[in-house]
Amino acid sequence: MILYPAIDLKDGQCVRLLHGEMNKATVFGDDPAAQAAKFEAAGCEWVHLVDLNGAFAGAPVNAAAVEAILARITVPAQLGGGIRDMATIAGWIEKGLSRVILGTVAVENPDLVRQAAREFPGKVAVGIDARNGRVATKGWAEETDVMVTDLAKSFEDAGVSAIIYTDIMRDGAMTGPNIEATEALARAVSIPVIASGGVSSLPDLIALRDTGVIAGAISGRAIYDGALDLTTALAALKA
Repeated sequence: MILYPAIDLKDGQCVRLLHGEMNKATVFGDDPAAQAAKFEAAGCEWVHLVDLNGAFAGAPVNAAAVEAILARITVPAQLGGGIRDMATIAGWIEKGLSRVILGTVAVENPDLVRQAAREFPGKVAVGIDARNGRVATKGWAEETDVMVTDLAKSFEDAGVSAIIYTDIMRDGAMTGPNIEATEALARAVSIPVIASGGVSSLPDLIALRDTGVIAGAISGRAIYDGALDLTTALAALKA
């Protein structure tokens, strides 16, 4: 299982939100590229990036910070937030992004996801953010009637490389991930599932790994707070 350290970008800074609320942001650093380099130096195989402003704006906002990160690291990076058209997808991949994460557009325009997955094999993931089992969009501000598993299954034949599943009520709360729901989703689809939201300790990571079906886990606040030691976590996952 791969551990994806998260860099959430708001106004060019590294932040973490509580329950996805922009007015509940904690700033952890003002040099995202340096933070990404630290993650690579620690042995991380991937870096997970989120353009928080972009998720609300519907277009990239923290592009300069993302480009600085891509110029600084050699490990692959994935990005979500404000990526809602083919031009933006193509632009990011041309700039060296290894994987784009499509969230809101996966609900509103699933044909775009399919087209992108065909044109950029292995480089398109679907981000499914959920509150009480239902998908939320537009930076988690809008809740839909779409059920998580139904949305995931609709992309079974689309060629997407991964599903990033976030339990919004766990995100940034340091309360542990929703292992049961994440495992159930991973068993319901053949697409690799990456857990996000509440991954805050080594036991959390081990529990996710021991399901045997979850491909990765994203963690942010716990790493910045020191609750999750990267070196120890990476060693445990490779053991």
